[in-house]
Amino acid sequence: MIELTPLAAEKLQALRAADPSHQVLRLYVAGKSCCKVNYGLAFDVAADPEDTVMERSGIPMAVDPASLAVVDGSTIDFVDAVSGGGFVVRNPNSGGGCACGR
Repeated sequence: MIELTPLAAEKLQALRAADPSHQVLRLYVAGKSCCKVNYGLAFDVAADPEDTVMERSGIPMAVDPASLAVVDGSTIDFVDAVSGGGFVVRNPNSGGGCACGR
């Protein structure tokens, strides 16, 4: 299960309304290291047949099978900060990193 905070839902709905091709929000794993997982968010025209599709706050979201096990339990938030903001994925299952110094 993936959740959206109210602020993230508001920002995503505005982005989706601005472009008719923004039909489905795709959440995916963009890369992994021994210390962390990098997530990606992108709008897509449609979900792929193998995707898991869910709807949160009126926004259809698609997750590919390989990413689903990693992102399950995550919350997508929007951080509004003077030094830069944007969408963040908070995953309570991602662990605390490693001891390699990265």
